[in-house]
Amino acid sequence: MTPVLPPAARRLLTTARATRFRAERAAAGRVGNGAQTLLAPVHLSIRDSRTLNVAVAALPDEQVERAQLVLSRGHRRFRVPLAFEQHAHGGLLLAGTATLRDVLAAGDTRAGARLGAGVWRLTVVTVDALGRVRRRGIGIEGESELPPTPTLRHAPDPRTGTLIRVVRCRSGRAVLQVTRSRPRAELVRFVPGGDGITVHGRLVMAGSRRRWRAKAVRRRDGVTVPVGAVWEGAAFTFRLPLGEMAGAGPGQWVWDFHVTGDTRDTANPGGPTLPLGRWLSDVRDPAASCPTPFRVFALPGGSLVRAHAHFTKSGGFAVTCWDITDQTS
Repeated sequence: MTPVLPPAARRLLTTARATRFRAERAAAGRVGNGAQTLLAPVHLSIRDSRTLNVAVAALPDEQVERAQLVLSRGHRRFRVPLAFEQHAHGGLLLAGTATLRDVLAAGDTRAGARLGAGVWRLTVVTVDALGRVRRRGIGIEGESELPPTPTLRHAPDPRTGTLIRVVRCRSGRAVLQVTRSRPRAELVRFVPGGDGITVHGRLVMAGSRRRWRAKAVRRRDGVTVPVGAVWEGAAFTFRLPLGEMAGAGPGQWVWDFHVTGDTRDTANPGGPTLPLGRWLSDVRDPAASCPTPFRVFALPGGSLVRAHAHFTKSGGFAVTCWDITDQTS
């Protein structure tokens, strides 16, 4: 079992990964002496780090018989057939769609390119009527300042957490950068009822051999309340301990929720702490996009608690609660 790394080691690994990405982008964007002009894309986008959509215009004097998009990294190659379409402004349009699957998602047998972490080069390969083969990259301009939208330009895969982005190299060439997700505690949904709130979540890229526990942490002073979570593999369910949370001190306070490695695990004590939230989403501001009301819950002991389960702007899951039994008697 992999031990928990100290902060200095984690920073070193982060720096090493950033350096590797810079080196791979420089290699992928390198232009040889016989290189041809980069093709300007009509459309180039990644949807939820799972679907690649590309469309490039063929040169007016080029009689293309076959075309494909090649994704390459080292000796690995994936080929995406490009279909011929009529460009709205005239001429020939080469368009294609590819479903991308992360190689880190073990057991996934669905069709699609299985991309590992790193930088992948994009090359359009065309064959004309005389059999001549031309290989050209796709060029993109620098990212312009676009007005904010409700969704993010690049979003992680909601299943694996892998982030795939279209990145511009110094030479202007477009590449795909695949970044592995760090361990996360992902909130699937929360269900308010008459006497409490049930939370459903799952762990992403957190390993399967560690024992995990959930807890509520009061934001003001770090007071913790244990949460009895029921586990089924990486998925977990728990009821919010509203009575203990509201009784931990007078007043209305905000609570966050963490999933942490069980300290009783003698093989690997002091496990990592993962904040619970909606992290694998393309929503820019979950607090504004997913407003939730205040609710009053009648607990089994007879007390009344007013609670507000909500998302923070960054996507974290939080609950504000207050015992209002005395105010209603």
